[in-house]
Amino acid sequence: MSLFDMIGGQRQNPMQMMQQLRSNPAATLKQAGMNIPDGMNDPQQIVNHLLQSGQINNARLQAAQRMMGMFK
Repeated sequence: MSLFDMIGGQRQNPMQMMQQLRSNPAATLKQAGMNIPDGMNDPQQIVNHLLQSGQINNARLQAAQRMMGMFK
């Protein structure tokens, strides 16, 4: 399942989803079912938490980074 599939329960287009992720990464990922501690807002800190907690693996992180690179 891709990051867009996880977030896109509301049928947003990919650009809208990327804007939502950029503006509030913790809330967006929580909405997608990820466990993000309250107050954690730094994107790198969130990524580290997701990796360390086993919620994502390196392959999934790299796939998400490639997708995000397409929308810069």
